[in-house]
Amino acid sequence: MIVDTHAHYDHSKFKIDRESVLNSLQDSDIGLVLNVGISVASSEASMRLAERKDFIFFASGTHPHEASGMTEAGLNKLKALCAHPKCMAVGEIGLDFYHNFSPKDIQRDWFKRQLELALEVGLPVVIHARECDSECFETIKKSGVRKGVIHCYSGSAELAKEYVKLGFHIGVGGVLTYSNSRRLVETCTVLPLDRLVLETDCPYLSPEPFRKDRNDSRLIPFVVEKLARIRKISPEEVREETTKNAKALFKFEIKTN
Repeated sequence: MIVDTHAHYDHSKFKIDRESVLNSLQDSDIGLVLNVGISVASSEASMRLAERKDFIFFASGTHPHEASGMTEAGLNKLKALCAHPKCMAVGEIGLDFYHNFSPKDIQRDWFKRQLELALEVGLPVVIHARECDSECFETIKKSGVRKGVIHCYSGSAELAKEYVKLGFHIGVGGVLTYSNSRRLVETCTVLPLDRLVLETDCPYLSPEPFRKDRNDSRLIPFVVEKLARIRKISPEEVREETTKNAKALFKFEIKTN
């Protein structure tokens, strides 16, 4: 079984065939999926997906691209979603100083507020970090949050080790198969295997040889094969260990009061 720890099946790119794609996942050994919100509306849509499909869980959060649209009322809605029995994380939250679709100060404010939310509700976080490596790390370190995944990791192996020391996991997806993924290959070589989890970020970041196509969880085996070669272990061991890691981090079970 494979766990996809970061998907966006609520995305409009799945509008035409969403149901057929989702129905095919478990036939492709995709056992569990964490559908990750990028806004209040997206988090609500992720919740509805999770309510329809037993194998889908969700995360509630606002992406840094969407930070300009966040409000106190929106934060309260995200908090309410965190109480849902299938909400396993706060995310996708973080900083993105590459695109800067939201002003940096607004990104910083809502990132800190959502880290506080994660502490309050006792959930791990799903972190987006681009062109902000040291600031993102220091913000998380100061927040006191000590469980989560650094999604689509692009930093150095040394920084990844520091995240692991804090208690975090590193998300590995299609980028690992790209020819320019030297830093991620190094990270996957030196980190303990029990700190790696698999993800897609679908519909984005399809692995080679499907890089120009829409991504979905059925393509994760290409990432598994690459990670197995890097670690010099079998694909079966990669599947087993990363699944165990994901389950330990996100506690994929329906919460009860």
